[in-house]
Amino acid sequence: MTTIYLVTHPEVMIDPAIPVPDWQLSERGWSRIKSFCARPELSTVSDVFTSSERKATDCAEALKAERRLEFKIEARLGENDRSSTGYVEPPRFWEIVARFFDSPHESVLGWERAIDAQTRIREAVADCVASREGGGDICIFSHGGVGTLLLCDLMGEPISRKRGQPISGGGCYFAFEAEKRTLIHGWQDIASS
Repeated sequence: MTTIYLVTHPEVMIDPAIPVPDWQLSERGWSRIKSFCARPELSTVSDVFTSSERKATDCAEALKAERRLEFKIEARLGENDRSSTGYVEPPRFWEIVARFFDSPHESVLGWERAIDAQTRIREAVADCVASREGGGDICIFSHGGVGTLLLCDLMGEPISRKRGQPISGGGCYFAFEAEKRTLIHGWQDIASS
């Protein structure tokens, strides 16, 4: 049985002057992900994939430093395309996110539709499994919206925010069995033991 760990990046340095995909982890984010990468359950990981966004590749770099595991970038693991609006300050951002999940077949303000993002993510994860080189488990570093969409798919449920990660700043993970796509456990804090 192959376990896939879907990990969302923790806290980032928010800078409206920098494109969102280029944001990097904050000091707290680095501390949390380094602690996670040292956890014993990750000793069975042989293959690591990450979205191309800086905050996710920072996580993959932390695992590489801890476990000497190279990683592959898979751009389709990126967050839903929000380039039409760029950075949107809360609380307006959270209002748009709610609409994104509530109307998955519609584009909200030009954002990628949730249903399209879910299909892209499902296919990306399947391709990660098919292209792995080791015989161990798989770790995927991605984003909160990605995890929510994938978890809804794994659970056979309609797209909704009710499967969203429990920490708004990120830094959560869930695990599922790769071949049967069955959930091993739901969201957990990367900092919990």
